[in-house]
Amino acid sequence: MKGTIKTERLIVQGFVEGSVDATRVEIKAGGHVNGEIISNDLVIESKGIFEGNSIIKEKHAAIASKQE
Repeated sequence: MKGTIKTERLIVQGFVEGSVDATRVEIKAGGHVNGEIISNDLVIESKGIFEGNSIIKEKHAAIASKQE
């Protein structure tokens, strides 16, 4: 799947390319994410692949509010 995903919880068992905004992201064995993940919880199982940037939501929101 390519594109932007915004959801509460995402479980990846295939290939995702793009931006993910979720409370919890789980990359299972055989799952592959290439892009940016913005989440509170990120879990990567053994044999799961993540290439890109990860931003923790709580810290991201605190930094954004300081800049305003």
